[in-house]
Amino acid sequence: MRVLRVPDTRGGRLSLRLDTRATAICLLLLAATAALGILTLGSGQYTVPPGDVIRALLGDATPKVHMVVVEWRLPRVLLAVLCGAALAVSGAIFQSLTRNPLGSPDVIGFNTGAYTGALAVIMLANGGYYQVAAGALAGGIATAALVYVLAYRQGVQGFRLIIVGIGISALLASLNTWMTIKADLETAMAAAVWGAGSLNGRSWEQLGPVALVLAVLLPVVLLLAGRMRMLEMGDDTARSLGLRTEPNRLALVVTGVALTALVTAAAGPISFIALAAPQLARRLVRSPGVSVLPSAAMGAALLVAADWVAQRAFAPTQLPVGVVTVSIGGAYLIWLLLGEARRQ
Repeated sequence: MRVLRVPDTRGGRLSLRLDTRATAICLLLLAATAALGILTLGSGQYTVPPGDVIRALLGDATPKVHMVVVEWRLPRVLLAVLCGAALAVSGAIFQSLTRNPLGSPDVIGFNTGAYTGALAVIMLANGGYYQVAAGALAGGIATAALVYVLAYRQGVQGFRLIIVGIGISALLASLNTWMTIKADLETAMAAAVWGAGSLNGRSWEQLGPVALVLAVLLPVVLLLAGRMRMLEMGDDTARSLGLRTEPNRLALVVTGVALTALVTAAAGPISFIALAAPQLARRLVRSPGVSVLPSAAMGAALLVAADWVAQRAFAPTQLPVGVVTVSIGGAYLIWLLLGEARRQ
């Protein structure tokens, strides 16, 4: 392992081990995300040069540039960074638990469950943004609980979790289609736009709650990351090392679902990021399994890039970012399945 040892300065009670390649990849991905963010902040009907973008971020720009960059565009870019990182971390959790590159919230069906909860609020209660967000959270968590219970047979095996999740996702997708057909045209259009997954029109008002919840969830994931590694070795090995497997697995599932449901509540169901980011990061880092921090950095970079494409590919029309991620994700999924088939 390429490890950088950092000496402890407090009597040897703590130590820090850093994989130098993983650290370098994370820094490069963060730099790429920052560059993409500056490009996005300067793009649009009112173009702002990169130098002026940086000055606006530092508080040294004209009022017009400050309004365009900081007040209008910056919340969207920051939300893309946070949502991309959250989706990627959620994907890393489930791919680690299932020990399968297909074990992401997109495939298992938690995104579909969150969409069902949001649709129920839109159709039945004509709810606003926060009511729809609450419905998405409730739907995602309820779907995860149902999949977990149905997949539980003296413990939860990864393959069983994926199969049950695919089945539940298909049922919920049918329910979502039925609710959309039964709704009036205006409500159905609103639900379809939300269901595409979009960052259009997002402001500081939506960014604040997402940042607050992630500030709580991400440290929890980092605390549980070491236990993910132990669970990857199998339940018997993990128990022999003193780990209580089911409580820790359940804690990881709840945290991963909360991350996915949070993003779905804020921006709608955005596919592909949770599936692809952990695997792309793993290949760059050359690690035997998925890692939390490289996955988060990769997810942030991917979603910021996809959102820039969504804004600029068919300008002046802005596409929902979910349309871009689904288009790329379909090709990635085919490539991933072909790769897995060749290994058999």
